[in-house]
Amino acid sequence: MAKRRLDPLSPKERSERMSLIKAKNTKPELIVRKLAWSLGYRYRLHVRKLPGQPDLSFGPQRKAIFVHGCFWHRHRNCRQYVMPKSRLSFWLPKLEYNVARDRQNRRKLRAMGWRVLTIWECQLKQPDRVSRRILDFLKG
Repeated sequence: MAKRRLDPLSPKERSERMSLIKAKNTKPELIVRKLAWSLGYRYRLHVRKLPGQPDLSFGPQRKAIFVHGCFWHRHRNCRQYVMPKSRLSFWLPKLEYNVARDRQNRRKLRAMGWRVLTIWECQLKQPDRVSRRILDFLKG
């Protein structure tokens, strides 16, 4: 009996598609950058010396912002996060590793005296709320 594939793309096509997914300068990240800039805050991008290379870092204030995609970072109770139905042996460890790495990076930053804010992709549907969160975070 032939093995039935759930993915309509061939493995090569899927690989090509996945290679197009960016880690930096994503649309959600650009939105957060514009919001922070419009609030009058200046920042550094992806500082390599900091654990996890935060998307935005505010050095003198020792504050960092991560912008997470709901799928890639497993945003719990989010409509945008749906566990894939196929290839669970691949996806589950990969996504769990991302969550564990995020947790570890936050711990390391806090140990260095940094405060951390995580903004989820789904939250960007309400930019006014995100602006208030950023403002409260950076003022506090």
